[in-house]
Amino acid sequence: MITSTNALYWVIFIGVAVLSWIVSYRLKAKFEKYSKIPLPNGMSGCDVAKKMLADNGIYDVSVTCVPGTLTDHYNPANHTVNLSEAVYSSRSVAAAAVAAHECGHAVQHAHAYAPLKMRSALVPVVQFSSNIVQWVLLGGMLLLRSFPQLLLIGIVLFACTTLFSFITLPVEINASRRALAWLSNAGITNIETHDKAEDALRSAAYTYVVAALGSLATLLYYVMIFLGGRRN
Repeated sequence: MITSTNALYWVIFIGVAVLSWIVSYRLKAKFEKYSKIPLPNGMSGCDVAKKMLADNGIYDVSVTCVPGTLTDHYNPANHTVNLSEAVYSSRSVAAAAVAAHECGHAVQHAHAYAPLKMRSALVPVVQFSSNIVQWVLLGGMLLLRSFPQLLLIGIVLFACTTLFSFITLPVEINASRRALAWLSNAGITNIETHDKAEDALRSAAYTYVVAALGSLATLLYYVMIFLGGRRN
């Protein structure tokens, strides 16, 4: 028999899944569209990244090319801005936006941006919890009546992942703001291309919002199961 808690979970799960698909589809469509629009100055993603780092006085971060699509990221551990193949060599608005965004994280790191420091501190915890949390939650639900503490441990572990998702939001939004401000001030984008770069980064930010909301919804589901088990 399907309980009201399970029914609510599936409604939320399906809703988040559909929303995630829509956001992902729109993101890919926008980046494909803006990847066809060239930058006025003809700079590549690699050129944009190197210039933004230099303009911010950052000389200990290297720009590398990594395989894959939308695999762009900044690695604070080895001080590298890693751009996907399409972004690294592309001379498009989309490539400039992505490259500047990843360099925005390097600027955050250089300025000891507090949310980035918090997220970096949580990385080992999240990596550990992600390896065992599903098994702990499963065991906790199976042993809810005899050993409810196990599910509570699973909830705490999953809460770390949810917290990480929400701390990621200001980190990503701030990196985009830094990127857009620099793109405009440095003359990389102009009145015709700047709004397109902004639209591309806004679409990327939505993916993090959906991920955070999905994680929160799942966390609340396990909390409701725990509270329901305690009442029974």
